[in-house]
Amino acid sequence: MRNDLLGAPSHPSRPSHRVIEPHVLYFGTPVVLLSTVNPDGSANLAPVSSAWALDRTVVLGLGGEGWTVRNLAARPELVVNVPGPGLWREVERLGATTGCPDRPARPDGTGGSDGTGWPVFVRDKFGHAGLTALPSDTVVPPRVAECPLQLEAEVVDLRADVTGEFRVVQARVRRVHAAESVTVPGTDYVEPAAWSPLVYNFRHYFGLGPELGHSARSRTPRP
Repeated sequence: MRNDLLGAPSHPSRPSHRVIEPHVLYFGTPVVLLSTVNPDGSANLAPVSSAWALDRTVVLGLGGEGWTVRNLAARPELVVNVPGPGLWREVERLGATTGCPDRPARPDGTGGSDGTGWPVFVRDKFGHAGLTALPSDTVVPPRVAECPLQLEAEVVDLRADVTGEFRVVQARVRRVHAAESVTVPGTDYVEPAAWSPLVYNFRHYFGLGPELGHSARSRTPRP
């Protein structure tokens, strides 16, 4: 950095900064629900808080040991269901579940989830969350009827991240379904004023407005 810049006066609109060590870096990312197919042919549904799109490619960050990763490795098809803010409770309900039937009990020997993040096995994820499965057109996994945007996709790349703890998935979108209520009538455009994604902001749920609620895993101090 140039020395003359170090002594430059601070602009009034510039915030002051300090070094922190946040527990997570979910600095405001959309939540999606991933539909995949279990080994027995049933559907799995899992919430994901690391997702972004580049043209027709959707990039996802998944836990390396998650059931969704196993399903995608065996059958590389999925639906990326994008919920609106009104579905945050359904998303949170799914966050404490797993589709893995042999999930071990917690280290204390008990089963279930008490808000610690240790998931419980649920066979019918759609029923558990109170959501409705719809047939897809180009892939086997079903869509979530309540989600305004649904992206049928196929996995084109699945690999470990640099830490080995997570998996990075690149999926090519085959077909997009959009609710009439969030589109510009007579066009293929989503109406931004009508569409609001559910955003996961440091483990708290937001739409494009005030906070709606927060994850049970949140460690943010409350006022």
